[in-house]
Amino acid sequence: MDDRQFRNAMGKFATGVTVVATEVDGDVHGMTANAFMSVSLNPKLVVISVAEKARILEKIKKSKMFSVNILSADQQELSMIFAGQLKEHREVVFDYLDGKPVLAGAVAQIACEVSAEHIEGDHTLLIGKVTAIHIGDAEPLIYFSGRYRELAE
Repeated sequence: MDDRQFRNAMGKFATGVTVVATEVDGDVHGMTANAFMSVSLNPKLVVISVAEKARILEKIKKSKMFSVNILSADQQELSMIFAGQLKEHREVVFDYLDGKPVLAGAVAQIACEVSAEHIEGDHTLLIGKVTAIHIGDAEPLIYFSGRYRELAE
């Protein structure tokens, strides 16, 4: 199978859309990601998958912390900003949860400390110990087959 076929098959799995954020030396850095899942209830752990070539990887390794912001249906522009799809500069304001940068209006904000790293293929899996959670009241942004979607009743 070729890379395109693999990507197309993975795109058939509908996911939420997240922005992973970290802070190093007072600067906040973020990346759009859908490679996120819960790992364990006790202890409370999540995992994100970050490409080895992604600039944010070294920043998370340095800060030893990150947040996962599950985007709401009205935050598609934020997803596009952190995916590098919008070329013009847009100012993004971050709030903080347990000292980690988070996005206001997200369906959920999950603050984490890195507890383990595993290199697999061309990505690093970062296990995060959850230190705080804030849950909002909004519908999620969905991604399926290369397009943003919203839940329907």
